[in-house]
Amino acid sequence: MAKISLFLAIFLVSLKADSPDPRELVRRSVTAEMENSKRAKNYTFVQRTEDRELDDRGHVKSSESKTYDITILQGSSYRRLIAEDDQPLSPKEEKKEEEKLRKSSDERRRESRSTHDKRVTEYDNRPGRDRQMLSEIPEAFDFRLRGEEVIESRPTYVVVGTPHPGYQAKSAAARLILPKLKVTVWIDKADLNWVRIHADVIDFVSWAFCLFRLAPGAQFDVQQTLVNNEVWLPRTAKIMGSARIALIKKVNMEQDLTFKNFRKFQTDSEMVSR
Repeated sequence: MAKISLFLAIFLVSLKADSPDPRELVRRSVTAEMENSKRAKNYTFVQRTEDRELDDRGHVKSSESKTYDITILQGSSYRRLIAEDDQPLSPKEEKKEEEKLRKSSDERRRESRSTHDKRVTEYDNRPGRDRQMLSEIPEAFDFRLRGEEVIESRPTYVVVGTPHPGYQAKSAAARLILPKLKVTVWIDKADLNWVRIHADVIDFVSWAFCLFRLAPGAQFDVQQTLVNNEVWLPRTAKIMGSARIALIKKVNMEQDLTFKNFRKFQTDSEMVSR
């Protein structure tokens, strides 16, 4: 009996020793994600966004979709509308979009260095990509290793995080978002990048001077794919939940985003006639 107990103890200790520390995993994955975001700026893609408004029973009341060609123009992204409700733009609308692109390109080329740097910094620190907020994630949550899963033939660690009680966020974005989420991250075992991120909203999240307020129960889910064996880029994203607009109108919403046609370039995209 004593030998069996000793064997079990040794076995359990060996399992614990083989299990990676989830906080350290997340810390290293945040570093990998920051480096990945630099490589991602070398890619353009097509993004389709579908917005649905639901009634209280979950039935679709209205739906619309828009498709954009996303390029990098003078250091930050530019969205050019190319379809609405999966229908190509009319010649008149297409010409209008080309004129908007030409005007934006000219304005960005003429801007001062300080204006250029401010625009690029704001793009690099856009919601969800704020480097300061990302750097706080390892300390802002308590993590546990839920297990391992395979996604698209890629073995991953599955790590669950809940807000750490009493954590004092350093950045405004972290204060606004991190304490309000429970997160699950699928971390690629080979390169430690994020393959999938799922977040459950557990407290009200407000932004735009409280003009938009997302209620607990909302969910975010992003899945990424490895492109050219060098960069992880979003493949799908989904947002669903209830919100109040201007603290008055309540909406039940779903938003689906899909990304495709990833194209690599070496310098800023140049405007071309289509």
